[in-house]
Amino acid sequence: MSSFPSRSRKQRTELTPETFAQLLNWLAPDPDRAGEKYEQIRRGLIKIFRCRGSSIPEELADETINRVTGKLAEIVTSYVGDPGSYFYAVADKIYLEYSRTASAQLRPLPAEVAETKPSSEEMELKYECLEDCLGRLPAHSREIIRLYYGHSGGGREKIARRKQMAEQLGIGTRTLWLKAHRIRKSLKKCVSQCFQSKTLVQ
Repeated sequence: MSSFPSRSRKQRTELTPETFAQLLNWLAPDPDRAGEKYEQIRRGLIKIFRCRGSSIPEELADETINRVTGKLAEIVTSYVGDPGSYFYAVADKIYLEYSRTASAQLRPLPAEVAETKPSSEEMELKYECLEDCLGRLPAHSREIIRLYYGHSGGGREKIARRKQMAEQLGIGTRTLWLKAHRIRKSLKKCVSQCFQSKTLVQ
């Protein structure tokens, strides 16, 4: 999949442990609440871009978060109000850039194509790829993914479970979230590449 073309690599701000910690501090003073707020904002951004017809809603959501992260120094001293509103305002600008500069490959798919559900064969291939990619992960990373995302429940139960997990690993909840986020991102990339290779062979 092509990447968002709005800025060069040198201009893009990627999340690091330091910038991520700064971002969470701005979202909420409590680490657990900040993590929940972050996930809530990211889900909201993905939903916004998807509803607007973008074929790359997750990438645009991450670009929005990266763009806000790059402005943290000036935001924390000047912005007043709900941080989520700032993200959504930046998302409007991101979508305008996407609409103006995206190539035909990145533009929204026709409704009849976009709404097509994956076949049972495609779902089976993706499941096989997921199993393969999980098997390639180091045992420690695989365990983090299983425990972090593999349980149902939400709210306080999820917060308490992840806090306990962080304590067992001897790290903070923010560091745990970042580790899980990075592993999940690499896992999704692996599954996507695996699925593409399998469909090309067929």
